[in-house]
Amino acid sequence: MDVTTETFERDVVERSRELPVVVDFWAAWCGPCRTLGPAIEGEVAKRTGKLELVKIDIDAEQALAARFGIQSIPTVAVFRDGEPVTGFVGAYPPATIGKFLDELLAKEAEAAAA
Repeated sequence: MDVTTETFERDVVERSRELPVVVDFWAAWCGPCRTLGPAIEGEVAKRTGKLELVKIDIDAEQALAARFGIQSIPTVAVFRDGEPVTGFVGAYPPATIGKFLDELLAKEAEAAAA
């Protein structure tokens, strides 16, 4: 799902109160972004219902990029309870992304059990 400044509050902040929201900051001209996009989409799809993926085009949404200090893309930020809690910069292979997401979900499960 593409997120804009107008939909950010609902699609990221509010939604992250229910489950983790993975935000992919990208741009059309960014080669590594084109590599990361399908990889992260595939890995999130394997975990349907446990987290949500949204995309923010930093060229179209410069205010959001500035708000979160995005200086390099691709940047992935995970929001929980309205705040960014973890993330990474760069394009990684699907296995690495999957491990990152699994560790995130394991921490979620630990927190819920506590």
